[in-house]
Amino acid sequence: MATTSHAREQAAGRSPLDRELEERLVRYARIDTQSDERSTTSPSTSKQYDLLRMLVDELTEIGAEDVRLTDYGVTLATIPATALGAPTIGLLAHVDTAPAFNATGVKPIVHRNYQGGDIVLPDDPAVVLSPGEFPYLAAKQGDDIVTASGTTLLGADDKAGVAIIMTVARHLLENRHQPHGRIRIAFTCDEEIGRGVHASLPGDLGADVAYTLDGAELGEIVYETFSADKADVHVRGVSTHPGQAKDKLVNALHLAARIVETLPQCTRTPETTSGRQGFIHLYDMSGTAAAADLKFILRDFELDGLRAHGELLRQVVATVQTVEPRARITCSITQQYRNMRYWLENDMRPVDLARDACRRLGITPASTPTRGGTDGSRLTEMGVPTPNLFTGMQNIHGPHEWISVQDMTRAAEMCLELVQSWSTVEPLSPSR
Repeated sequence: MATTSHAREQAAGRSPLDRELEERLVRYARIDTQSDERSTTSPSTSKQYDLLRMLVDELTEIGAEDVRLTDYGVTLATIPATALGAPTIGLLAHVDTAPAFNATGVKPIVHRNYQGGDIVLPDDPAVVLSPGEFPYLAAKQGDDIVTASGTTLLGADDKAGVAIIMTVARHLLENRHQPHGRIRIAFTCDEEIGRGVHASLPGDLGADVAYTLDGAELGEIVYETFSADKADVHVRGVSTHPGQAKDKLVNALHLAARIVETLPQCTRTPETTSGRQGFIHLYDMSGTAAAADLKFILRDFELDGLRAHGELLRQVVATVQTVEPRARITCSITQQYRNMRYWLENDMRPVDLARDACRRLGITPASTPTRGGTDGSRLTEMGVPTPNLFTGMQNIHGPHEWISVQDMTRAAEMCLELVQSWSTVEPLSPSR
């Protein structure tokens, strides 16, 4: 008898979860859901609704309950409890992709049974994934590697998380013998621009504890993130015709450049820092001779360090203002999120149970502080303890982005193990 496709996949080490996760990721990644910081709406881009509404339909189809799309752009659903008295667990992922790189026309490619060596992406052969440059790739021989085609990001951040949660939800709804408490699912918008957690989300989610599926390497369980602020600097110069500009023109672009030049670029930028070092990152600069805008993000693991970054930026702005009093230069700093460790360290059960779930599956857990933040940072601050779990995503926010399907499968297996672990745990005390 001829070998079936399913049998061939089993012989090649592929599981049904592999197939489902690959199919979901590829399908979701093709949908452009890039967020836009300049927008004031929620979601910031209407195209995020393309995936949010699709997820409403898919959750309804697999039998989830309480499925709805909120007026602030979050898809919510419930998987009913099969064990009474257990805490309510939230599982979250964000649908938007980063504004940092092109996300239109994503063409996912599955490099099946990767055998090592360079992966050259066809739409831009200059984009090469090399195991020499990316050591984690070298450890993934035999895995199925998903990339984009070279001219876009892939969007595994965080459509891998979306695919994992949808796969877990489908499995639990089809296997109601597995004990677990009530599970709440949330697919958020605008995480990449720091607006993923609306003020209404903690109440609408209704979870005692939650997890974001938005991490990287196999076994990564994050309970420590950056604290983050955003800074907006506006420079208003004096505009006049350049032909009659002598002693009149105050060029806003020159002053903006002076602000950038005065900041200590050798010690406080992302490209010169690592580990627990924070930074000041200029990520957008625009304007004319009349007016210019500079946008910064400030990051540090400790609040004292974060305040120091803000004070330094304000001092530089004040200095440049003093040099040119005819200009008008303002600097406003707004809070984005805080290190989730400040709250999680008071009750480490959400982290410890995730670590235990990994170990039971033969996965070595690791908890390295992450040089970024997630929706979990804001949720934890707002009273819902929310560590971040691995998905396998690598080289996010650019054309070198890739992910192993088998890493995604291990993440799904860990989630299934984890929700079962919570079925015998007493609810957490409120952390608000």
